[in-house]
Amino acid sequence: MRRVVSLFLPDLAVERLRRLERSAPRPPEPAVLVLPVDEDPGPCSVPRGGGWRPGARWARREAPSRSRADVDADVARLPTHARPPMRELGRRSEAAPHPYRTTPSTMPTSGQRDASPGETPLALFGRVGHREEVIAACRAARSLGIEVGMAATHARALVSDLDLRPADPVGDAVLLKRLALLAVRRWSPIVMATPHDGLWIDLTGCAHLHGGEQRFCRRLIAFCERAGLTARVAIADTPGAAFALARYGTSDLVRAEPGMTAHAIAPLPIEALRLAPSAVAAARRFGFDRIADLLPVARGPLARRLGLPAMVRLDQALGAVAEPLVPHRDVETPSVERRLLEPILTAKAIGQAMEDLLHDMADVLRARGLGARSLRLTCLVVDGSEQVVGIGTSRPTREVAHLLRLLKLRIERIDPGMGIERFVMTAPHAEPLDPVDLGAVLAGDHGSSDPSRLIDVLAGRIGPRSIFRLAPAENHVPERAVVRSDPNGPSGDWPVWPRPIRLFARPEPLSKVIALMPDHPPRRFEWRGRTYDVVAGDGPERVHGEWWRRDAEVWAVRDYYRIEDREGGRYWVFRRGDGVEEATGDLSWWMHGVFG
Repeated sequence: MRRVVSLFLPDLAVERLRRLERSAPRPPEPAVLVLPVDEDPGPCSVPRGGGWRPGARWARREAPSRSRADVDADVARLPTHARPPMRELGRRSEAAPHPYRTTPSTMPTSGQRDASPGETPLALFGRVGHREEVIAACRAARSLGIEVGMAATHARALVSDLDLRPADPVGDAVLLKRLALLAVRRWSPIVMATPHDGLWIDLTGCAHLHGGEQRFCRRLIAFCERAGLTARVAIADTPGAAFALARYGTSDLVRAEPGMTAHAIAPLPIEALRLAPSAVAAARRFGFDRIADLLPVARGPLARRLGLPAMVRLDQALGAVAEPLVPHRDVETPSVERRLLEPILTAKAIGQAMEDLLHDMADVLRARGLGARSLRLTCLVVDGSEQVVGIGTSRPTREVAHLLRLLKLRIERIDPGMGIERFVMTAPHAEPLDPVDLGAVLAGDHGSSDPSRLIDVLAGRIGPRSIFRLAPAENHVPERAVVRSDPNGPSGDWPVWPRPIRLFARPEPLSKVIALMPDHPPRRFEWRGRTYDVVAGDGPERVHGEWWRRDAEVWAVRDYYRIEDREGGRYWVFRRGDGVEEATGDLSWWMHGVFG
């Protein structure tokens, strides 16, 4: 049973900025002049301001047991002209609640912590269409009525001390990528980042390593709290269901029992299915508010009303349609760098720098057990420009001499300008390089030589697409029975029946053919303006069309013949049709190959 954990970080953008502010060094605070103040000046017979203040310090010391009711009774016994004003009795004025500050949020608030006292409200804005909208808001800003989707100008007018900053989606994506890399290294080999605000963690087969699903989810929430991130976690059978429960569930930790996915997501709103805004609006018009409203409806009418993408999302959440996760790869690109004391210009100096970089790269690859399939050399010129060249190999290698030979073929493409002061070499594509078995070589049994070096040199000169090997394919039609393959790959098992050395990509028509019907080879024909007299022939070899490809090949038949002319040339020709049924072909003759 597949089990997927969805980690939802609702305040990722603003909390990332808070973390950056806390980690940044703060400037020293200016010195404040502190005046000497006597905290206990003693009893005062005349209160400050000339009026009587109930509950003053001298009154509390004289009558410590008097309550508020006793003070009110004493005030009531005084004559009207001697009673203190209402402001001295602590009267307060309550402001009416702002209508925009009670706007209900579409997201559940069970996972949101209370705003810390004194926390400055922070919101991020970004351009959506032709206006600037609030993209994210902290807890303090949300408590003041700031909502995602609100116009930035409205937010500024609503909260005067709002800290409104532009959003940084690139920084958020980098943090999310770091979290995914950490998850791959510590929790599960299959982790995928959901756009903008969360992770999918495939816990299938890994739950017992972390003490079970419940314990793992609690540890995940605790980890996020230590990192200063608000987290909501849900686990279900499908990524879509886990996504919906994490964002629209009733608590910070939601666990759907195996096989109970439909029951778990039924009470959630339809927005939990990741539908397009147009589909959500259409569902609202037809009265569909929850996922439970969609389940009993027939799929045909529902697809006409909401669209096929909405049905796919519903099936993915229920597990009827597979939703594979593209795992985040824990790969660090091997890279080396060289900084020069003085800029260089000559090809000899650039070649020496290449050799030094290749030695450093070989050490890095050897330590990781890898071999380079491609190398990228970046040359930074004094004027700030860059010169980039790259090479590729047919097999993983870390042999310096071979790679240097390939790189030197690219020196003429480098324009040093005013001089190159820095080199950076990376290996974007590297593969595991296993040890080579030298037992046969040491024993004197020299097998076939490795053509990979020759292939790399030729590919560097004429292009990698020009080097290929012909390999057989499982097909009876001759032009479909040969494919291009990796030049280092095996040649494959060719069919036992003879085939020409040169097979034309497209058959060429023959004219003025003389042949006995229905099974004899041609005795005379013209091809490319020349007449050929046939002295020997063998055949026919009948090939039927592939009826599953197209209707024209249902009854198609080819009869192939190997023939030889008076001058010793051997050819491979065929006739369309079997000579009996008209539907099998038009009885035209074609040249398809030459034996040599």
